[in-house]
Amino acid sequence: MGLDLTGLGSVADLASSIIGKIWPDKTQAEKDQLAQALALLQAQVTANQAQTDIDKVEAANPSLFVSGWRPFVGWVCGLACAWNWVFLPMGLFGAKVFGHPIEATPANLQQMFPLLLGLLGMGGLRTYEKTQGVARSN
Repeated sequence: MGLDLTGLGSVADLASSIIGKIWPDKTQAEKDQLAQALALLQAQVTANQAQTDIDKVEAANPSLFVSGWRPFVGWVCGLACAWNWVFLPMGLFGAKVFGHPIEATPANLQQMFPLLLGLLGMGGLRTYEKTQGVARSN
């Protein structure tokens, strides 16, 4: 740093700082936003890879209690879908046809779908990518 005898250098620095806060450099702000989005995406990729590694070890385990929970949850969600869209309508129709109408309620899929979609790997990452404008246009 040079010696500022007049004090104008510090005034200029202060003015530059204030101007930068009022009218920020858009290209720098965009670069910062992109860097933040890329850092978030990289963190998600790293977390997904770690989870995939854990899933591989879990699936290879011979114990049904370790390797079988994911298929079990998938089957439960699949059966709930089958209940709502196949068995329940057919059962209600058959009971009504045979003169014994019954009341039965469908399974609450609002609670099951997030779980099922997570198991299938269809979470919100792709949607997040699209909203941030970093998704490929395939």
